[in-house]
Amino acid sequence: MRRPPALPSQPGPPFDHLTARRLRVALGMGPEHVAYGLRVSYGLPYVTPDLVLAWERGIVSPTSPELTALAGVLWCSPGELIGRPRTLREHRVARGIAPEDVARALGLELHVYLGMEEQDAWRGTDRQSTALAELLELSLPDFVAVTGREKRLAECLRGAVGTRWQAYVRQVARIVPLDRRLVEDTLRELHRQYQGQMVSTLSWGGGGARSAEAGQEFLDGIVERFWEAVEGPP
Repeated sequence: MRRPPALPSQPGPPFDHLTARRLRVALGMGPEHVAYGLRVSYGLPYVTPDLVLAWERGIVSPTSPELTALAGVLWCSPGELIGRPRTLREHRVARGIAPEDVARALGLELHVYLGMEEQDAWRGTDRQSTALAELLELSLPDFVAVTGREKRLAECLRGAVGTRWQAYVRQVARIVPLDRRLVEDTLRELHRQYQGQMVSTLSWGGGGARSAEAGQEFLDGIVERFWEAVEGPP
């Protein structure tokens, strides 16, 4: 299953190994058929049935070129084999866009853009950020994550639910381009939920330890709770 040392070890996007196996089975193909297609049609001579099975079992993940080739063999788009992307690079690969095309569209030198991907640190202007969101079709949560604002958002949200939520409205509104009233309503509700949970767990008995555990669980998922509250019920 090992790749030849001469080949660069290029990390791939998050791989949905269960979908890969499901698609292979639906096509009536065995791992040996997939491996053969990758060797003959896509010039990957080192791929064996064992490597295909390792991908499908989540033991190892294919690199970006391997994933693209695998999508070709399985008659699907690369995006269908990718789990939920998180980083700038993962979103680009999911859309099947070359880094040169992204750099050109944003008015960046290629090496500058690739440096941002490598460091997972977006440093574009507001105009470039808007263009990036349009090009990669980013949802608002993805846009906040890709542009490096999610960590700061989480810090503000934790402060808002733990102290006076009103003091964080302006900060959150600067991070997330949402209507101020919506931000206020969301922070108020998250604060109510958090404080209510802390009070209820303290009243159960067993006191501080249980309350601290419940509170930490709430805080760990604070960003997801924020987006759920913003988006409302499905």
